[in-house]
Amino acid sequence: MQVVWEYGSNHADNRNNFDTIRQWWQSLEGKEVTWQQRVLPTSRNLEDIDWERQRFDETLVLAQPQIRGITLYWQKTGDNQEKNTTPRKLILDTKKQQLYVYPQSQENLVVRVAIPQVPYQTYQMNNPECEGSVVSGRYLLTLRDSEQLLEVKVTLEADALYQLKQQLP
Repeated sequence: MQVVWEYGSNHADNRNNFDTIRQWWQSLEGKEVTWQQRVLPTSRNLEDIDWERQRFDETLVLAQPQIRGITLYWQKTGDNQEKNTTPRKLILDTKKQQLYVYPQSQENLVVRVAIPQVPYQTYQMNNPECEGSVVSGRYLLTLRDSEQLLEVKVTLEADALYQLKQQLP
């Protein structure tokens, strides 16, 4: 779910969204976060940005994260220098625990502050053997790759199977 706040917006949820973002920001006290800055693409779409780790990305532990007025303040743990940025727009992705900050001072920049996620192990299978069955009212999908000697079994409830079918073309 995305929570959006925009400076000067008359949207009915703008104030509540800002309070939600404020609470999330303050909850970062003592937590490790990744801090990434990127130039916005001409599309202005976050999906078009390459968020793979780059040279100037930081991993830091936040101290005293707070919002005064509409300005975000923070320090790096062990550093007495307070830093801040005043946003024109904030987008909080509550599922991924990522905050996108669009600074007022730099129109073409977006900052992503994120709680690091547990990395998933990813396996690539090309045209695996597929087998489906029903076991105790659940759907069992088995994928086998004979070249890699890899077998993946996925158990799905009815609603998850429906959702999977909707996502397939």
